[in-house]
Amino acid sequence: MKGMMMHQPLLVSEILEFGAGAYPRAEIVSVRTEGDIHRETYVEFRDRTVQLAHALQSKLGVELGDRVATLAWNGYRHMELYYAISGIGAVCHTINPRLSAEQFIYIVNHAEDKVLFLDTSFVPIIEAVKDHLPKDLAYVIMTDRAHMPDNSFGALCYEELLEGQPTEIEWPQFAEDTACGLCYTSGTTGNPKGALYTHRSTTLHAMMMAVMQSTTFGEGRSVLPVVPLFHVNAWGLPYASLLVGMNMVMPGPAMDGPSLFKLMDQEKVFSAWGVPTIWQGLLGEIKKQGRKPEGFGDVVIGGSAAPRSMIEAFEKMDVCVGHAWGMTEMSPVGTHGIMPKWMDDEPFDTRIDYKSKQGRRCFGVELKIVDEDGNRQPHDGKAVGELFVRGNTIVSGYFRNEEATAKALDAEGWFGTGDVASIDTDGFMTIQDRAKDLIKSGGEWISSIDLENMAMAHPAIAQAAAIGVKHPRWDERPILVAVLAEGAEAPSLDEVRDHLSSEFAKWQLPDDVVWVDAIPLTATGKFSKLNLRKLLADYTHPELRETA
Repeated sequence: MKGMMMHQPLLVSEILEFGAGAYPRAEIVSVRTEGDIHRETYVEFRDRTVQLAHALQSKLGVELGDRVATLAWNGYRHMELYYAISGIGAVCHTINPRLSAEQFIYIVNHAEDKVLFLDTSFVPIIEAVKDHLPKDLAYVIMTDRAHMPDNSFGALCYEELLEGQPTEIEWPQFAEDTACGLCYTSGTTGNPKGALYTHRSTTLHAMMMAVMQSTTFGEGRSVLPVVPLFHVNAWGLPYASLLVGMNMVMPGPAMDGPSLFKLMDQEKVFSAWGVPTIWQGLLGEIKKQGRKPEGFGDVVIGGSAAPRSMIEAFEKMDVCVGHAWGMTEMSPVGTHGIMPKWMDDEPFDTRIDYKSKQGRRCFGVELKIVDEDGNRQPHDGKAVGELFVRGNTIVSGYFRNEEATAKALDAEGWFGTGDVASIDTDGFMTIQDRAKDLIKSGGEWISSIDLENMAMAHPAIAQAAAIGVKHPRWDERPILVAVLAEGAEAPSLDEVRDHLSSEFAKWQLPDDVVWVDAIPLTATGKFSKLNLRKLLADYTHPELRETA
């Protein structure tokens, strides 16, 4: 028997209308590339978004299902794009500016983007790759006429697009499983893979975040998304914040410790979200200032494991740490780090022990760990297995990539994360390990196999294995372990990096080359990363040697 309730599709446009109607005085405060700070209320944000929606349709010809790319910092214009693009039934395709030129070109062409919006600081990126992008791709620079930079790709001006457009709209209605967002991940070998989010998954993720991350959300508070809007929807903050009426404080390109401290102090930011490398810079400035920013009381850390010392430092200054875990394919949050009530009576060190874990599952996200044969393992804190996830905010496959989809899902339809984990009886998950061919630096994945293949194309390198080594700031950094080709002279680190730079971004390049006589192999002839790590157990990153 079916129930007798109305069925309205869950759409991103409804989040916008709700936020503007319920919290008209809430603000979006943005550090702009123009050099100043911009403020707009949720009502002003909604009106400008409606104008942009009209412009997308009438001036740029964007239709249902079209992909519209963004290459931008965290700011109010980027937020307007989030809602305007999705609101008319198009797909907001956010692009990470840290990608290599090769990856950037592949992503834009694979997505078949119709329009690309970019901040002024990213004009050089487009100038360098424009000849390899679709010939009919339209470009819009996100500024006003007075600040429009010179460009050779015929870009339109963002503010001029909005001029004269109406501030009222009848948002189109469509099925809630219509695509609304697209984000590519380069977490494994081969080309980047696209996670295609729906209006339903995005709305459910926003509601889930507002409920589960209970230390953060509250009307009238201010939140600082340092986690970028150009990757994985800034962990859902652009949506969840509007549901609860939080002021959003956008840092733009200024994400160093002193700049963040000044902005947080000035705007009385309560909660800040980002990867550990960002917070190291902020903690350094807090130490220098001898105080924390005014109003600061909550930090959410994800992207990579937060060092225990970092968690302790925040907690000792009465800043509650939420240690979350997730993936691009999960919208992205899968766990939260909010402590259960019984933890209040535990000693400080015990609370830090639990905060150092990867948290407990969010509502709507199921977790299972399996052994090598696919058998489920108990959640007893002892059993370890490969982590699989399932839920309404998790991908059912990759955009236009059947081969990657087939590899990602098991027979029951669960998504394989590539992580190895344990889950205890209280529901806390601990990531024990991860796929050995991945290196995670500053919250971003680097494919070791891609590095290896390119390195071995160098005439002086017979074999090369890439591994991640511990780094105090970036969590991990890649190094190459290489065997010299017979009769060859060893190239310098700079020469190896120059060789790799045509395929990899600067931050993806190895920090060192360790020359060995042979690389240990497995029984099947693959590089044995396990034995390689044992061989390099006493290895120290070059930066640490210099400070020793």
